[in-house]
Amino acid sequence: MRIDAKAAVIREGRQVEALKHPMQQERLRALRSYDILDTARESDFDDIATLASQICGTPISVVNLIDADRQWFKAETGLGVRETPLDTSICSHVILEDAFVEIPDTLADPRMVDNPLCTGEPGLRFYAGAQLISEDGLPLGTLCVLDYQPRSLTPLQRETLRVLARQVVAQLEMRKALKANTLLRQEVDHRVTNSLQSLGSLVGIQKRRAKSEETQSALASVASRIEAVAQLHALLYRTDSGPVINVRQYVPALTDHLSAVAPQNVTVSADVGDFSVLSTEAVALGTLINEFVSNAFKHAFPDDRPGEVNIRIVAGSAPNSLRVTCSDNGVGLPEQAEPDTGGLGLLIAQVLSAELDTTLEVDSTDDGLSLSIEFVTDHPQSRA
Repeated sequence: MRIDAKAAVIREGRQVEALKHPMQQERLRALRSYDILDTARESDFDDIATLASQICGTPISVVNLIDADRQWFKAETGLGVRETPLDTSICSHVILEDAFVEIPDTLADPRMVDNPLCTGEPGLRFYAGAQLISEDGLPLGTLCVLDYQPRSLTPLQRETLRVLARQVVAQLEMRKALKANTLLRQEVDHRVTNSLQSLGSLVGIQKRRAKSEETQSALASVASRIEAVAQLHALLYRTDSGPVINVRQYVPALTDHLSAVAPQNVTVSADVGDFSVLSTEAVALGTLINEFVSNAFKHAFPDDRPGEVNIRIVAGSAPNSLRVTCSDNGVGLPEQAEPDTGGLGLLIAQVLSAELDTTLEVDSTDDGLSLSIEFVTDHPQSRA
Protein backbone atom coordinates (compact mmCIF):
# COMPACT_ATOMS: atom_id res chain seq x y z
CA MET A 1 0.00 0.00 0.00
CA ARG A 2 1.43 3.38 -1.06
CA ILE A 3 0.30 6.97 -0.61
CA ASP A 4 1.83 10.24 -1.76
CA ALA A 5 3.80 11.06 1.36
CA LYS A 6 6.03 13.70 -0.25
CA ALA A 7 3.17 16.14 -0.76
CA ALA A 8 1.72 15.44 2.65
CA VAL A 9 4.72 16.29 4.76
CA ILE A 10 5.61 19.76 3.49
CA ARG A 11 3.90 22.81 4.93
CA GLU A 12 5.17 26.27 4.00
CA GLY A 13 8.57 24.83 3.10
CA ARG A 14 9.02 23.10 6.46
CA GLN A 15 9.60 19.43 7.15
CA VAL A 16 6.91 17.95 9.41
CA GLU A 17 6.21 14.56 10.89
CA ALA A 18 5.05 11.88 8.47
CA LEU A 19 1.38 11.10 8.11
CA LYS A 20 -0.05 8.17 10.04
CA HIS A 21 -0.30 4.97 8.08
CA PRO A 22 -3.80 4.58 6.55
CA MET A 23 -4.18 1.32 8.51
CA GLN A 24 -2.43 2.63 11.62
CA GLN A 25 -4.50 0.80 14.23
CA GLU A 26 -4.24 -2.52 12.43
CA ARG A 27 -0.53 -1.94 11.90
CA LEU A 28 0.06 -1.20 15.58
CA ARG A 29 -1.93 -4.26 16.64
CA ALA A 30 0.20 -6.38 14.33
CA LEU A 31 3.41 -4.86 15.71
CA ARG A 32 2.40 -5.41 19.34
CA SER A 33 1.31 -8.98 18.66
CA TYR A 34 5.00 -9.87 18.38
CA ASP A 35 5.64 -8.68 21.96
CA ILE A 36 9.04 -7.38 20.82
CA LEU A 37 8.99 -3.70 21.84
CA ASP A 38 11.31 -2.79 24.73
CA THR A 39 12.89 -6.23 24.86
CA ALA A 40 16.61 -6.73 25.47
CA ARG A 41 19.12 -6.89 22.66
CA GLU A 42 19.50 -10.30 21.01
CA SER A 43 22.35 -11.58 18.93
CA ASP A 44 20.00 -12.90 16.22
CA PHE A 45 18.94 -9.34 15.41
CA ASP A 46 22.29 -7.69 16.21
CA ASP A 47 23.99 -10.02 13.72
CA ILE A 48 21.57 -9.00 10.96
CA ALA A 49 22.18 -5.30 11.61
CA THR A 50 25.94 -5.81 11.65
CA LEU A 51 25.85 -7.82 8.42
CA ALA A 52 23.71 -5.19 6.68
CA SER A 53 26.19 -2.48 7.68
CA GLN A 54 29.17 -4.49 6.51
CA ILE A 55 27.67 -5.54 3.17
CA CYS A 56 26.37 -2.07 2.35
CA GLY A 57 29.54 -0.35 3.59
CA THR A 58 27.67 2.06 5.86
CA PRO A 59 28.55 3.17 9.39
CA ILE A 60 24.96 2.82 10.60
CA SER A 61 22.41 0.02 10.35
CA VAL A 62 19.14 -0.29 12.30
CA VAL A 63 16.35 -2.81 12.83
CA ASN A 64 13.69 -0.17 13.32
CA LEU A 65 10.11 -0.67 14.53
CA ILE A 66 7.65 2.21 14.17
CA ASP A 67 5.47 2.54 17.26
CA ALA A 68 2.62 5.02 17.81
CA ASP A 69 4.83 7.90 18.99
CA ARG A 70 8.43 6.71 18.59
CA GLN A 71 10.73 4.57 16.53
CA TRP A 72 12.34 1.82 18.58
CA PHE A 73 15.46 -0.09 17.59
CA LYS A 74 15.58 -3.81 18.23
CA ALA A 75 19.14 -3.73 16.93
CA GLU A 76 21.46 -0.94 15.85
CA THR A 77 25.02 -0.42 14.71
CA GLY A 78 26.63 3.00 14.87
CA LEU A 79 23.89 4.93 16.71
CA GLY A 80 24.23 4.03 20.38
CA VAL A 81 20.56 4.70 21.24
CA ARG A 82 17.50 2.42 21.37
CA GLU A 83 14.78 4.86 20.30
CA THR A 84 14.15 8.31 18.84
CA PRO A 85 10.98 10.44 18.37
CA LEU A 86 8.89 10.13 15.23
CA ASP A 87 9.21 13.79 14.24
CA THR A 88 12.77 13.17 13.00
CA SER A 89 12.16 9.63 11.74
CA ILE A 90 13.02 8.88 8.13
CA CYS A 91 11.56 5.38 8.45
CA SER A 92 8.13 6.70 9.42
CA HIS A 93 7.96 8.16 5.89
CA VAL A 94 9.34 5.01 4.31
CA ILE A 95 6.62 2.70 5.69
CA LEU A 96 4.10 4.78 3.69
CA GLU A 97 5.83 4.03 0.41
CA ASP A 98 7.45 1.17 -1.47
CA ALA A 99 8.78 -1.98 0.17
CA PHE A 100 12.27 -0.64 -0.57
CA VAL A 101 13.27 3.03 -0.50
CA GLU A 102 16.66 4.52 -1.27
CA ILE A 103 17.48 8.21 -0.81
CA PRO A 104 20.89 8.97 -2.35
CA ASP A 105 21.03 12.47 -0.80
CA THR A 106 18.64 13.35 2.00
CA LEU A 107 19.14 17.11 1.53
CA ALA A 108 17.79 16.77 -1.98
CA ASP A 109 14.60 15.16 -0.66
CA PRO A 110 11.79 17.59 0.31
CA ARG A 111 10.79 15.41 3.28
CA MET A 112 14.19 15.85 4.93
CA VAL A 113 15.12 19.46 4.14
CA ASP A 114 14.46 20.57 7.75
CA ASN A 115 15.23 17.30 9.51
CA PRO A 116 17.93 18.09 12.10
CA LEU A 117 19.34 14.57 11.76
CA CYS A 118 20.13 15.39 8.15
CA THR A 119 20.99 19.08 8.31
CA GLY A 120 23.23 18.94 11.38
CA GLU A 121 26.96 18.15 11.52
CA PRO A 122 27.60 15.41 10.76
CA GLY A 123 24.27 14.92 9.06
CA LEU A 124 22.72 11.73 7.75
CA ARG A 125 22.99 12.22 4.00
CA PHE A 126 22.20 8.71 2.70
CA TYR A 127 19.35 6.33 3.54
CA ALA A 128 18.23 2.92 2.25
CA GLY A 129 15.55 0.83 3.93
CA ALA A 130 13.64 -2.38 3.28
CA GLN A 131 10.26 -2.60 4.97
CA LEU A 132 9.61 -5.25 7.62
CA ILE A 133 6.26 -6.57 6.41
CA SER A 134 4.03 -8.76 8.56
CA GLU A 135 2.25 -11.86 7.29
CA ASP A 136 -0.83 -9.66 6.87
CA GLY A 137 1.06 -7.28 4.61
CA LEU A 138 1.39 -4.47 7.15
CA PRO A 139 4.65 -2.53 7.55
CA LEU A 140 6.13 -2.89 11.03
CA GLY A 141 9.26 -0.84 10.42
CA THR A 142 12.41 -1.18 8.37
CA LEU A 143 15.85 -2.66 8.18
CA CYS A 144 17.80 0.40 7.10
CA VAL A 145 21.36 1.56 6.51
CA LEU A 146 22.58 5.17 6.72
CA ASP A 147 25.71 7.11 5.86
CA TYR A 148 27.06 10.61 6.43
CA GLN A 149 27.89 10.95 2.74
CA PRO A 150 25.59 10.93 -0.31
CA ARG A 151 25.91 7.62 -2.16
CA SER A 152 23.97 4.75 -3.74
CA LEU A 153 23.83 1.00 -3.30
CA THR A 154 24.68 -1.64 -5.85
CA PRO A 155 21.94 -4.03 -7.06
CA LEU A 156 23.50 -6.79 -4.93
CA GLN A 157 23.46 -4.60 -1.82
CA ARG A 158 19.81 -3.69 -2.38
CA GLU A 159 18.80 -7.32 -2.77
CA THR A 160 20.82 -8.30 0.29
CA LEU A 161 19.00 -5.67 2.34
CA ARG A 162 15.65 -7.05 1.17
CA VAL A 163 16.69 -10.61 2.06
CA LEU A 164 17.93 -9.58 5.51
CA ALA A 165 14.68 -7.69 6.13
CA ARG A 166 12.77 -10.89 5.42
CA GLN A 167 15.03 -12.67 7.91
CA VAL A 168 14.13 -10.10 10.58
CA VAL A 169 10.44 -10.80 10.00
CA ALA A 170 11.11 -14.56 10.06
CA GLN A 171 12.72 -14.14 13.49
CA LEU A 172 9.70 -12.16 14.70
CA GLU A 173 7.26 -14.76 13.36
CA MET A 174 9.25 -17.60 14.93
CA ARG A 175 9.18 -15.93 18.35
CA LYS A 176 5.47 -15.28 18.00
CA ALA A 177 4.82 -18.93 17.09
CA LEU A 178 6.95 -20.16 20.00
CA LYS A 179 5.03 -17.95 22.40
CA ALA A 180 1.70 -19.19 21.04
CA ASN A 181 2.92 -22.78 21.31
CA THR A 182 3.99 -22.22 24.92
CA LEU A 183 0.59 -20.78 25.81
CA LEU A 184 -1.14 -23.69 24.07
CA ARG A 185 1.00 -26.21 25.94
CA GLN A 186 0.20 -24.50 29.23
CA GLU A 187 -3.52 -24.66 28.47
CA VAL A 188 -3.30 -28.32 27.45
CA ASP A 189 -1.30 -29.12 30.58
CA HIS A 190 -3.89 -27.37 32.74
CA ARG A 191 -6.79 -29.22 31.14
CA VAL A 192 -5.12 -32.64 31.14
CA THR A 193 -3.98 -32.23 34.75
CA ASN A 194 -7.49 -31.22 35.84
CA SER A 195 -9.04 -34.10 33.90
CA LEU A 196 -6.71 -36.66 35.45
CA GLN A 197 -7.32 -35.25 38.92
CA SER A 198 -11.09 -35.38 38.40
CA LEU A 199 -10.90 -38.92 37.05
CA GLY A 200 -8.70 -40.01 39.96
CA SER A 201 -11.14 -38.46 42.45
CA LEU A 202 -14.09 -40.19 40.79
CA VAL A 203 -12.34 -43.56 40.92
CA GLY A 204 -11.49 -42.94 44.59
CA ILE A 205 -15.13 -42.20 45.40
CA GLN A 206 -16.31 -45.34 43.61
CA LYS A 207 -13.64 -47.41 45.39
CA ARG A 208 -14.83 -46.21 48.80
CA ARG A 209 -18.42 -47.02 47.92
CA ALA A 210 -17.64 -50.47 46.55
CA LYS A 211 -18.60 -53.33 48.88
CA SER A 212 -16.73 -56.10 47.09
CA GLU A 213 -13.04 -56.45 47.89
CA GLU A 214 -12.44 -57.51 44.29
CA THR A 215 -14.13 -54.36 43.00
CA GLN A 216 -12.08 -52.24 45.38
CA SER A 217 -8.89 -53.90 44.14
CA ALA A 218 -9.90 -53.37 40.51
CA LEU A 219 -10.60 -49.70 41.11
CA ALA A 220 -7.31 -49.36 42.98
CA SER A 221 -5.58 -50.69 39.88
CA VAL A 222 -7.40 -48.15 37.73
CA ALA A 223 -6.20 -45.45 40.13
CA SER A 224 -2.66 -46.76 39.74
CA ARG A 225 -2.88 -46.43 35.97
CA ILE A 226 -4.25 -42.89 36.27
CA GLU A 227 -1.42 -41.92 38.62
CA ALA A 228 1.16 -43.41 36.24
CA VAL A 229 -0.29 -41.37 33.37
CA ALA A 230 -0.42 -38.22 35.54
CA GLN A 231 3.23 -38.55 36.53
CA LEU A 232 4.15 -39.22 32.91
CA HIS A 233 2.23 -36.16 31.74
CA ALA A 234 3.96 -34.00 34.35
CA LEU A 235 7.35 -35.25 33.19
CA LEU A 236 6.54 -34.72 29.52
CA TYR A 237 5.40 -31.15 30.20
CA ARG A 238 8.39 -30.38 32.42
CA THR A 239 11.07 -31.73 30.08
CA ASP A 240 9.40 -31.35 26.66
CA SER A 241 11.01 -34.69 25.80
CA GLY A 242 8.35 -35.83 23.34
CA PRO A 243 7.63 -39.58 23.19
CA VAL A 244 10.90 -40.57 24.91
CA ILE A 245 11.00 -40.80 28.71
CA ASN A 246 14.05 -41.00 30.94
CA VAL A 247 13.24 -43.60 33.60
CA ARG A 248 15.71 -42.05 36.05
CA GLN A 249 13.43 -39.01 36.10
CA TYR A 250 10.11 -40.82 35.79
CA VAL A 251 10.40 -43.66 38.31
CA PRO A 252 11.70 -41.55 41.24
CA ALA A 253 8.77 -39.18 40.67
CA LEU A 254 6.45 -42.16 41.08
CA THR A 255 8.21 -43.50 44.17
CA ASP A 256 8.28 -40.03 45.74
CA HIS A 257 4.51 -39.86 45.33
CA LEU A 258 4.11 -43.35 46.79
CA SER A 259 6.42 -42.52 49.70
CA ALA A 260 4.16 -39.60 50.56
CA VAL A 261 1.18 -41.95 51.04
CA ALA A 262 3.13 -44.89 52.53
CA PRO A 263 2.32 -46.26 55.99
CA GLN A 264 4.66 -44.90 58.65
CA ASN A 265 6.27 -48.31 59.04
CA VAL A 266 7.17 -48.70 55.33
CA THR A 267 9.83 -46.97 53.23
CA VAL A 268 10.08 -46.87 49.45
CA SER A 269 13.37 -46.67 47.58
CA ALA A 270 14.45 -46.72 43.93
CA ASP A 271 17.67 -47.78 42.25
CA VAL A 272 17.23 -46.74 38.65
CA GLY A 273 19.81 -46.59 35.87
CA ASP A 274 20.00 -43.86 33.26
CA PHE A 275 17.81 -45.37 30.54
CA SER A 276 15.13 -44.14 28.17
CA VAL A 277 11.90 -45.78 27.03
CA LEU A 278 8.94 -44.80 24.90
CA SER A 279 6.05 -43.07 26.67
CA THR A 280 3.74 -46.05 26.05
CA GLU A 281 6.27 -48.33 27.73
CA ALA A 282 6.63 -45.86 30.58
CA VAL A 283 2.87 -45.99 31.32
CA ALA A 284 2.92 -49.81 31.58
CA LEU A 285 6.08 -49.67 33.68
CA GLY A 286 4.67 -46.99 35.97
CA THR A 287 1.40 -48.86 36.43
CA LEU A 288 3.30 -52.05 37.33
CA ILE A 289 5.33 -50.16 39.95
CA ASN A 290 2.25 -48.44 41.35
CA GLU A 291 0.38 -51.74 41.53
CA PHE A 292 3.20 -53.58 43.28
CA VAL A 293 3.92 -50.86 45.83
CA SER A 294 0.24 -50.23 46.61
CA ASN A 295 -0.34 -53.95 47.20
CA ALA A 296 2.77 -54.14 49.39
CA PHE A 297 1.39 -51.34 51.55
CA LYS A 298 -1.85 -53.30 52.05
CA HIS A 299 -0.61 -56.87 52.42
CA ALA A 300 3.16 -57.21 52.92
CA PHE A 301 3.56 -55.68 56.38
CA PRO A 302 0.80 -56.77 58.74
CA ASP A 303 0.63 -55.64 62.34
CA ASP A 304 2.66 -52.52 61.54
CA ARG A 305 5.84 -54.49 61.06
CA PRO A 306 8.57 -52.28 59.55
CA GLY A 307 9.61 -52.92 56.00
CA GLU A 308 10.94 -51.63 52.71
CA VAL A 309 9.78 -51.70 49.12
CA ASN A 310 12.44 -51.34 46.44
CA ILE A 311 12.28 -50.65 42.71
CA ARG A 312 15.37 -51.54 40.70
CA ILE A 313 15.94 -50.99 36.96
CA VAL A 314 19.20 -52.15 35.36
CA ALA A 315 20.42 -53.18 31.93
CA GLY A 316 19.00 -56.52 30.80
CA SER A 317 20.83 -59.49 29.35
CA ALA A 318 19.69 -58.84 25.77
CA PRO A 319 20.70 -55.83 23.67
CA ASN A 320 18.55 -52.75 24.31
CA SER A 321 16.72 -54.48 27.16
CA LEU A 322 15.92 -53.43 30.72
CA ARG A 323 15.40 -55.58 33.78
CA VAL A 324 12.84 -54.27 36.26
CA THR A 325 12.56 -55.75 39.74
CA CYS A 326 9.93 -54.76 42.33
CA SER A 327 10.61 -56.31 45.71
CA ASP A 328 9.65 -56.03 49.35
CA ASN A 329 10.87 -57.67 52.56
CA GLY A 330 7.37 -58.44 53.80
CA VAL A 331 5.54 -61.71 54.48
CA GLY A 332 5.33 -62.88 50.85
CA LEU A 333 2.28 -64.41 49.19
CA PRO A 334 -0.21 -66.37 51.27
CA GLU A 335 0.56 -70.09 51.44
CA GLN A 336 -2.50 -71.01 49.37
CA ALA A 337 -1.64 -68.54 46.61
CA GLU A 338 0.19 -69.74 43.50
CA PRO A 339 2.29 -67.32 41.47
CA ASP A 340 -0.07 -67.71 38.50
CA THR A 341 -3.24 -67.31 40.58
CA GLY A 342 -2.16 -65.00 43.35
CA GLY A 343 -5.08 -62.63 43.12
CA LEU A 344 -6.03 -59.63 41.05
CA GLY A 345 -2.76 -57.81 41.75
CA LEU A 346 -0.67 -60.51 40.11
CA LEU A 347 -3.16 -60.82 37.27
CA ILE A 348 -2.81 -57.13 36.53
CA ALA A 349 0.99 -57.44 36.72
CA GLN A 350 0.79 -60.22 34.14
CA VAL A 351 -1.34 -58.07 31.86
CA LEU A 352 1.17 -55.23 32.12
CA SER A 353 3.99 -57.65 31.36
CA ALA A 354 2.11 -58.69 28.23
CA GLU A 355 1.89 -55.02 27.22
CA LEU A 356 5.69 -54.94 27.34
CA ASP A 357 5.87 -58.23 25.40
CA THR A 358 7.55 -60.14 28.20
CA THR A 359 6.74 -62.61 30.98
CA LEU A 360 6.41 -62.00 34.68
CA GLU A 361 8.79 -63.71 37.09
CA VAL A 362 7.44 -64.15 40.62
CA ASP A 363 9.55 -65.14 43.62
CA SER A 364 7.79 -65.37 47.00
CA THR A 365 9.42 -66.49 50.25
CA ASP A 366 9.01 -65.81 53.94
CA ASP A 367 11.50 -62.99 53.43
CA GLY A 368 9.36 -61.12 50.93
CA LEU A 369 7.96 -60.94 47.41
CA SER A 370 9.78 -60.10 44.20
CA LEU A 371 8.38 -59.48 40.73
CA SER A 372 10.73 -59.16 37.77
CA ILE A 373 10.40 -58.53 34.07
CA GLU A 374 12.97 -58.09 31.34
CA PHE A 375 11.79 -56.34 28.19
CA VAL A 376 13.35 -54.95 25.04
CA THR A 377 12.47 -51.29 24.66
CA ASP A 378 11.43 -50.02 21.25
CA HIS A 379 13.49 -46.92 21.83
CA PRO A 380 16.79 -47.59 20.00
CA GLN A 381 19.01 -45.66 22.42
CA SER A 382 17.77 -46.76 25.78
CA ARG A 383 21.15 -46.37 27.45
CA ALA A 384 22.38 -42.81 27.91
